[in-house]
Amino acid sequence: MDRYTDAVMNTFGTPGRVLVRGQGAHLWDADGKEYTDLLAGIAVNCLGHAHPAIVEAVSTQISTLGHVSNFFTTPAQVRLAEELISLTFPGRPAHDSRVFLANSGTEANEAAFKIARRHGGAGRPRVLALQDAFHGRTMGALALTHKAAYREPFEPLPGGVEFIPAGDTEALRSALGPDVAALIVEPVQGEAGVRELPAGYLEAARELTRTAGALLIIDEVQTGMGRSGAWMAHHLLAPGVVPDVVTLAKGLGGGIPIGAVVATGEAASLLGPGQHGTTFGGNPVACAAALAVIDTIRGQDLLGRVERLGSAWARELLAVDGVDEVRGRGLLIGVGLATGLPPAGEIAATLAQYGFIVNAPRPDTIRLAPPFILSDDDASAFTTTLSEVLAQALSEKAGS
Repeated sequence: MDRYTDAVMNTFGTPGRVLVRGQGAHLWDADGKEYTDLLAGIAVNCLGHAHPAIVEAVSTQISTLGHVSNFFTTPAQVRLAEELISLTFPGRPAHDSRVFLANSGTEANEAAFKIARRHGGAGRPRVLALQDAFHGRTMGALALTHKAAYREPFEPLPGGVEFIPAGDTEALRSALGPDVAALIVEPVQGEAGVRELPAGYLEAARELTRTAGALLIIDEVQTGMGRSGAWMAHHLLAPGVVPDVVTLAKGLGGGIPIGAVVATGEAASLLGPGQHGTTFGGNPVACAAALAVIDTIRGQDLLGRVERLGSAWARELLAVDGVDEVRGRGLLIGVGLATGLPPAGEIAATLAQYGFIVNAPRPDTIRLAPPFILSDDDASAFTTTLSEVLAQALSEKAGS
């Protein structure tokens, strides 16, 4: 830890642990303590740690070709783009859609922002985002992110972004006009405490943006690639809605950095040669990892596994004394804590002492985003431990 403090910029604070090994849904720290990983690198390690399909795919690819730049292409890049079009826009003609491959979620959202600018031009300077949204920390993505503490140290940010209340159709209707280039939304707002947009909102957003001539951009960075129990969360929340642009990352590479923008219709051709780029994006190693993730999810019916475990676990968690609400879909779960309990960050720290890694996006919420391969026994063990930790906290509160 001393060496970390001396060598690494203090952008993350002091790390909670020094982790040295992982296997499946379990991790070990430098002192040999074992943990059940219920965060998965913030919804990234969807197949857990050291999954043989990813190990084999990455090892095989890097032994033949590791990086070529985007002056060239590779079979892995082309196949992945085709797969992402099929998964994101099922039933749509493939030739209407295109993919841009990046390295992260924030980079994917940067590219989506540039697509919005190209769509809007000088006549559509406004971009709408939702209150409590989180789209990344690079300057463009940060301009789309609502939290003042993230934004204010780096202002002025790219202009033209306006925030409207999440889930409020009338507010959206009032804000839209012929000068709006795009609306960007997360189907489930993770940093807001895992809060799903209300029923009907995405359908209304699609209708209203289409009428206004604005793009609909859906940020599936955290919710996509099976995390909700479907390939895309908007497929569950609003079947039939076809956005113009979808952004992906996190679980896409199963731990290998990769992001993607999948666009259809006019939006698919708005960025031309020289208007955007990346050195590492779409490199064959990352693409091979992503293809292994897709093949494994499909081959082992992990979408069904995520839906079944997530539904059952949510019911169990809701029965715990001290839990007021359980939100989310699949294996993206927000556990809302009762008023009067210690802040969720303190609860998360206590849970780590008991061997469970979680995080607290809000003072009243514990977030669970474990690997899709998490066992029923591990989920139940966490529920039991959470019950004991909250019971102890409630007891201490009553005693005081």
